[in-house]
Amino acid sequence: MLSREEALGLVHNYLKKKNLVKHVLAVESIMKALAERFGEDPHLWSIAGLLHDLDYEVTFEAPERHGYVTLDYLEGLDVPESVRNAILAHTGHVARTSLLDKAMYCSDPVTGLIVASALLHPTKSLAGVDAGFVGNRFKEKRFAAGANREAIASCRDMGLELHDFLEISIAAMKQIAQELEL
Repeated sequence: MLSREEALGLVHNYLKKKNLVKHVLAVESIMKALAERFGEDPHLWSIAGLLHDLDYEVTFEAPERHGYVTLDYLEGLDVPESVRNAILAHTGHVARTSLLDKAMYCSDPVTGLIVASALLHPTKSLAGVDAGFVGNRFKEKRFAAGANREAIASCRDMGLELHDFLEISIAAMKQIAQELEL
């Protein structure tokens, strides 16, 4: 399987926008935390988080291709089928059947909600943000409108209540707050 360094190399090769790089790092951190929570392979889940949006800059206006172009980029590389499936599952191209698929689906949009919440917070950082604060923002449909509430709430498919999922996600992102510049 790809090392983290190899996966980061792909991220920096395909993603030129700083905020998109920060997004995949945030998803990576959440996926790793979820893997640890569920007794899964943290490396595998982290790699899935890093790779999930490699094609976003070129498929932004063609969402029907999002995920498939990433799989083209990964052709011939040592990336497990479970990661490839999770990439397609997070875009809705295939059913979310595994725990990895379900984790990817809800972890992707929650990063945007958490970042927007941090920027709204008086501290303008993750330091002052907690699950209650983000949960209140979750209820405000106009706030961070691009953060798919239905996908975030699908954390229940993993057996996690929203509050617990937010706690795990925020804690994971706080661990890399410096990289996220939050």
